[in-house]
Amino acid sequence: MTTTPPTSPAVAAEPRRRLHPLSPFLHGAKSIAVVVAALSWNALREVGPERFALIVAVLALGVVVFSAINWLTTGYHVVGRELRISDGLLWRRNRAIPLERLQAVELRRPLLAQLTGLAELRLEVVGGSKTEAPLAYLTVRDAAALRERLLALAGRTAASPAEPDAGPRVAAPSLERPLLRVENRDLVVSQLLTPQAFLLPVGVAFVVMQFVLDAEWGFYAIASTVTAMFGVLLQPGRRVLQDWDFRLARDPGGRLVVRFGLLETRSQIVPLHRVQSVGATWPLLWRGQKWLHLRLDIAGYAGEPGSDSKRSDRLLPVGDFATARALVWDVLPGVDLATLATSPPPARARWLHPFELRYLGVGLTPDVFVSRWGLLTREMVLVPYARLQSVRVIQGPLQRMLGLATVYADTAGGRSGQARDRDLAEAWALAEQLATRAREARRPAPLVTDRLAPSAVPTPSVDDTYWQRPVQP
Repeated sequence: MTTTPPTSPAVAAEPRRRLHPLSPFLHGAKSIAVVVAALSWNALREVGPERFALIVAVLALGVVVFSAINWLTTGYHVVGRELRISDGLLWRRNRAIPLERLQAVELRRPLLAQLTGLAELRLEVVGGSKTEAPLAYLTVRDAAALRERLLALAGRTAASPAEPDAGPRVAAPSLERPLLRVENRDLVVSQLLTPQAFLLPVGVAFVVMQFVLDAEWGFYAIASTVTAMFGVLLQPGRRVLQDWDFRLARDPGGRLVVRFGLLETRSQIVPLHRVQSVGATWPLLWRGQKWLHLRLDIAGYAGEPGSDSKRSDRLLPVGDFATARALVWDVLPGVDLATLATSPPPARARWLHPFELRYLGVGLTPDVFVSRWGLLTREMVLVPYARLQSVRVIQGPLQRMLGLATVYADTAGGRSGQARDRDLAEAWALAEQLATRAREARRPAPLVTDRLAPSAVPTPSVDDTYWQRPVQP
């Protein structure tokens, strides 16, 4: 006789859930906008307005039908400590995401989602190169409740015995402590102080002169040129829209709550133990205003596809030094941005950096590894020792001729602290220092009754007094 194994109550209790019924139309509208943007002005001129509209209508119908089929075959449910998602019509795909690998759940609301009262959840997992299984779209209430539930399960919080199968619930509103709100005026001015914005008058003057001097310059030529000009301003304009109404807060659990966006609002919850490094940047045109911006490198955060900083996210889009100093102290307790000391490379490194040498430097503080560089745009990276994953010493052909080497301090966030072009002996000593401090930072704190003999305390191979030359960014 064959026996059927008993079904786990957690598996059988929660049915498979579907996304919101308006999801196919939102997906379809987004895809249609991409298709229309991909069609150039030349295509409109060649086929005519009527055929152009017919092509867009046929593509729109196909996109909506495909999105509807995808919605019918997509479902999700939480089973124990796993989020299971199934989709696909001809090729069924079932994914099980262990919640212990979950690093963050981001709630996004694009413009159409804001108009329809919907939201999208994006899951970031350890080791992911892209966002894992985005759930688009849910109601704001369901999305917020599911996010709190997934984060609670990922944090191994104890569930009540009476509600293991209750499904998603709406969490009670948390009492957040506001930290910062960036003025939108400062945000706009900061993006006007960019090379792209400075080139805009040149582009406008070019269009006006061509229109006045060349009688054959028609509508399509002007439209194409204006489109190219908008392409130049795309990056600063996108940053303004993304960082609009930027706010920071701390929730009762000590996590960092980040909210920003105009056309697409985003809400992130960042546990501080996932922060791998903090970066500060002083753009050339901002230094007259004494502004800088801060970024976080977060483990498991994939970021935007195709972006240069796939594992970075904003901490301060624009602000003065006092604000940045307070934020760095809040994220990395004990680290004062105003008192960091660095040491420059040896003088012979000037052969490799004839103009930038004075702006290169590294330093070791009790808590973080500091590296700085940059001539026009100056940058600084702070890497806590406890986040170091590996230390590398790299020596290129020119460096071998000059007796120099570069030390890389790698983190799980994907961005490395760099000690560029140091003396070879110093580079190896610095690598040993970083490895020793990383081991010490990861070592559990001893009990009060434990005492170490002086001979048992590891002695650094490089004297800490070497790293005491303060350099202002």
